[in-house]
Amino acid sequence: MNLYTTVEDAVSLIKSGDRVFSHGSACTPNLLIDELARQSDRLKDVEFVSITQQGNVKIAKPQYKNSFYINSLFVSAPVREAVNSERGDFVPVFLSEIPLLFKGGHLSIDVAMITVSPPDNHGYCTLGTSVDVARSAVDTAKLIIAQVNPKMPRTHGNGMIHYSKINKMVWHDEELLTVDYGAKVGEQELLIGKHVAQIIDDKSTLQMGIGTIPDAVLKCLGNHKDLGVHTEMISDGVLDLMEKEIINNKFKGTHLNRTITSFAFGTKKLYDYINDNPAFAFMDVEHVNYPINIMKNKKMVAINSAIEIDLTGQVCADSIGTYQFSGIGGQMDFMRGAALSEGGKPIIAISSRTNKGVPRIVPFLKQGAGVVTTRGHIHYVVTEFGTAYLYGKNLKQRAKALIEISHPDDREMLERAAFERFNQ
Repeated sequence: MNLYTTVEDAVSLIKSGDRVFSHGSACTPNLLIDELARQSDRLKDVEFVSITQQGNVKIAKPQYKNSFYINSLFVSAPVREAVNSERGDFVPVFLSEIPLLFKGGHLSIDVAMITVSPPDNHGYCTLGTSVDVARSAVDTAKLIIAQVNPKMPRTHGNGMIHYSKINKMVWHDEELLTVDYGAKVGEQELLIGKHVAQIIDDKSTLQMGIGTIPDAVLKCLGNHKDLGVHTEMISDGVLDLMEKEIINNKFKGTHLNRTITSFAFGTKKLYDYINDNPAFAFMDVEHVNYPINIMKNKKMVAINSAIEIDLTGQVCADSIGTYQFSGIGGQMDFMRGAALSEGGKPIIAISSRTNKGVPRIVPFLKQGAGVVTTRGHIHYVVTEFGTAYLYGKNLKQRAKALIEISHPDDREMLERAAFERFNQ
């Protein structure tokens, strides 16, 4: 029996007016998306729902505006311009609650486009490197179209899907999309990493956000012992620590002896390492990011970043003013879960300035900026100039602590703003 069909035939299932979910990160099904673009003349008002799209994502380009509307749950570079135009928009939502949108009918899925590993001897494919929100999408979608890639790692966890549940399968052998965060780590990031490493205890359980700073932190944990991982995503930074048994997952509160994540995005080395590796469990975000599950881990450390922080501790992590840059994601899921954990530490780690010299610690967030982590949730803020502990501090004390870790050239401006605000 031939399990596979052509990409033209598979994408022909999609009709005008459908809401189409697209798998994300290294699983972004660009073959199917390209075919959607080719069939755009027959399609109108197709709503494209996704997180963290990677690659070309042709349908997000202006020439396809009459056929596709980009409704993003977490914005990434290929769809960012469309989301900030009349051709798209952004849904503010905690990553842990996206499955509820699908299951509850708030965003019911007509067609799920996914990338999977080939069926095994029992007929089961896996959702590969990205189980995250794809698990609930395939569980609730009316139709499923799969791009089957023999280079997609076969991952353990709850990302299994039997081929008989898939309506159309297209064989497509290609290298996975990659990113090397470790190669981007510079002196500034390492300084931040060292400050963060100093407040991480042995036997802690780690969550790392996306980007170079989390990898920099991991590079600085070589002298730690008995660390665990319960995180929304992993990249190459965990590999060295796992191989040295620094990450051994022996002292977590749940899922002992396994690294828990919802997706992986990194280099081919990472993808080869996770392939058929039972030391990892790739789980849906409804489980991984649920704050009550997170807090069950003792000494839970959440390490996330931000675009800017105001002097009271409000954290903007998803927009530059009104310009939607990324999304809420799992930051608040883990910041809250870590705060509720016994001995937990929620950390925001940022450079004091952007690469263009724009301050990240500011008197006020830009007009229109979104608050992802509130000043009621903030505990630790780390820059290359040190660590500020804000929990339990009043507004004036917070401002003083944040000014002390701001860029030296920004401190006079911030002190003047604090004086004008607090009259002291």
